[in-house]
Amino acid sequence: MIGFYDYTVVLTYISFASAISGIFCASTGHPRWAIFFLAFSGLCDMFDGKIARTKKDRTEDEKNFGIQIDSLCDVVCFGVFPIVLCYHLGMRYFCSMILLVFYGLAGVIRLGYFNVMETKRQSETDEARKYYQGLPITSMAIALPLLFVVSPLLHSHLAFEVILHILVAVVGLLFITNFRVRKLSVKELILLVSVIAAAVLVILFAWQWWWRTIRGI
Repeated sequence: MIGFYDYTVVLTYISFASAISGIFCASTGHPRWAIFFLAFSGLCDMFDGKIARTKKDRTEDEKNFGIQIDSLCDVVCFGVFPIVLCYHLGMRYFCSMILLVFYGLAGVIRLGYFNVMETKRQSETDEARKYYQGLPITSMAIALPLLFVVSPLLHSHLAFEVILHILVAVVGLLFITNFRVRKLSVKELILLVSVIAAAVLVILFAWQWWWRTIRGI
């Protein structure tokens, strides 16, 4: 078979499978499970690079394949998948289409640029990257679940839709804005993962209780 199948790319493949599962959930009326799969894809993406770097004897082909397959999967996981999910969450207007096209295009441009720069960087050094240029595309796997959790604080679905539109526009713009984002440390990653995990658990298993608590019912 062509391709690489060692442990350095397993999380990337799992992330991709999770995203496809989430697209099915979003398309069949199960948004909470779709949010879960989005967050899970983000979790896999946070750690796939760290795992890949534990293999010190990677060939140049393995390194380049890792860069390419990671970005290709990211296009689906954090580009196409959020677009499908946002459509089913209410982004169905003409302006929504424009924003979603912009979001997807910005994500692809960011990933293409990252591939070029990362290939160049890895040819010069084996050190781990300390900063990102622009907002990482994985960020939507954090932003959407958190928005979903705080949605009971909003007074109407219209307010949720407005904030969702703004979120997509801002995140898409930050994908292609030239600024540096420091990579999180392991402790910061664990804290972030814990927050997202708590949010996802609320969405999946305590949604009615959370809704009633926030609404004071």
